Amino acid sequence: MLDLKLLRSDPQQVRRALARRGDAGNAGMVDEILALDEERRAAITESDALKARRNEVSRTVGERKRAGEDAEALILEMREVGTRISELDAGVSAADARIQEVLLATPNLPLDEVPEGDESHNELLRDWGIPVVHPFQARPHWELGESLGILDLPRGAKVSGSGFPVLRGAGARLQRGLINWMLDLHVQEHGYEELRVPYLVTRETLTGTGQLPKFADESYLSERDDLWLIPTAEVPVTNLHRDELLTADDLPIRYTAYSPCFRREAGAAGKDTRGLLRVHQFDKVELVRFEHPDRSRQALEELTEEAERILQELGLAYRVVRLASGDLGFSSAMTYDIEVWAPGVERWLEVSSCSIFTDYQARRAGIRFRPAPGEKPEFVHTLNGSALALPRLMVALLETYQEEDGSVALPEVIHRWFGEKRLVPPDARTSGAPV
Repeated sequence: MLDLKLLRSDPQQVRRALARRGDAGNAGMVDEILALDEERRAAITESDALKARRNEVSRTVGERKRAGEDAEALILEMREVGTRISELDAGVSAADARIQEVLLATPNLPLDEVPEGDESHNELLRDWGIPVVHPFQARPHWELGESLGILDLPRGAKVSGSGFPVLRGAGARLQRGLINWMLDLHVQEHGYEELRVPYLVTRETLTGTGQLPKFADESYLSERDDLWLIPTAEVPVTNLHRDELLTADDLPIRYTAYSPCFRREAGAAGKDTRGLLRVHQFDKVELVRFEHPDRSRQALEELTEEAERILQELGLAYRVVRLASGDLGFSSAMTYDIEVWAPGVERWLEVSSCSIFTDYQARRAGIRFRPAPGEKPEFVHTLNGSALALPRLMVALLETYQEEDGSVALPEVIHRWFGEKRLVPPDARTSGAPV
């Protein structure tokens, strides 16, 4: 949520920053908030003056009654004043509610270093590794997965509809091994605390991180209990400290969590529907940070490098892209996308978005810290990133390490977590071929 004080003091700065997102309606939000705020403040001033007048007259009425004098005119006047005060206070409450509503629907301000424009203006920052080119016709992961007996799309669709894949046997075990390996890496080498969080959360929780009210149509809702399936572990993890006052010594706080993620993808009909490219339920390991504002920008670089480490260890070619202002997520002030090369579909696939939210989420969720004893509390800065999302990581692994005979030779780093060195088709496994 944006700072109302900033809107008052420098509305032009806010307008310019929101205009960079490419949505003209954002400027209208600023104008509406400022108009409502002016009405609200004028109403408060008038109400306070009338309340002071009422207190003064109440004393006069008491004095007149004690003196046996007529006070009826003053009493009638105060009834009218009381009615007016009630009207003004109701107006203030209505303005406060509307300001809050508009602020919750207004996106974060992009940092100055974010390139301006739509996704065609995204900025390539760096790449790592050389995209593999197989000496044979590379197969897409859905063909590989079916022939290996590890991916069952038809039965997933039978159970839940399209976009709900089933991993079988070695596929399920491989994904479990990747999750365990990533969590241990982040805990043991990157200094994160592992969490196991709820997958159903309240409306307030989704509002705190910015999914509501904007993205209600993208989320799954259990209406009877008004509980929402999480789109990412970022949501419950960030809200762990909702409405808390931390100390400077508490920061930084670093959490990692595995969770399934649930997304309706309501606006993505017909896009990337083959295999695991776009699904409604998927697994992900998430990194979340609570940082002092003075070092949150550096923390974004650290978090991104921690996500990159996974791909480097797996030997997968990737690139890091800074998103342009028109391609930013609603709550983000700046985002690095990490895209891995998948030779079977011949595309770069996003496997992580690492974002800094400045104090935007903290204002919505009421997460503050006291810089020093006796000092005024400030809002923390929050960050998060996928490290990593599993479906497209599995895609890149299968398509990169596939061999002409249909097997997949897995990178060494995952051998002890998976228990075998390669994936082979069922007929090769039953024939006793080495795995």
